[in-house]
Amino acid sequence: MLKNIIHAIIYFTLSTVITWWYIVQANTLYISYNTMLLSCTIAGAKWGIQIIAALRYLQVKKWEFLKRIGFTCFISSCILLPYCIFSFVRAAPYSFLVSLVLAVLLMIVTYYKVVKQLCIASIWFWGWFCCLVMAISLQLFWVFSLA
Repeated sequence: MLKNIIHAIIYFTLSTVITWWYIVQANTLYISYNTMLLSCTIAGAKWGIQIIAALRYLQVKKWEFLKRIGFTCFISSCILLPYCIFSFVRAAPYSFLVSLVLAVLLMIVTYYKVVKQLCIASIWFWGWFCCLVMAISLQLFWVFSLA
């Protein structure tokens, strides 16, 4: 159990660092530092809700679940690294959007697999998916003002 706890903490921490780096690299797309913070907060909130729910409602499998969704979060964030590291990637048309879409698609597939592999009720996937849809909506309308 301790190993799962440590892995979950490491995965979510690294994912947060990568996501913040990604946001900082795209700073010209944000109107202010506060919108950058809001963007990172929204991105993390969907995971925070899952963490709180797992700690509250999952019994035996909670730490295995948290480790695995932490890994899902981490590998999805790794999709953002080329945008962070390479200026030619940042300069490419729509590279910010393409990175996000690829990360989201990877998240959806891997989160679904985690739920199936652990034989957890599908409500966990659909609950997270609803959080994801809300997070994307908040990003579009609050952060980027695409109303």
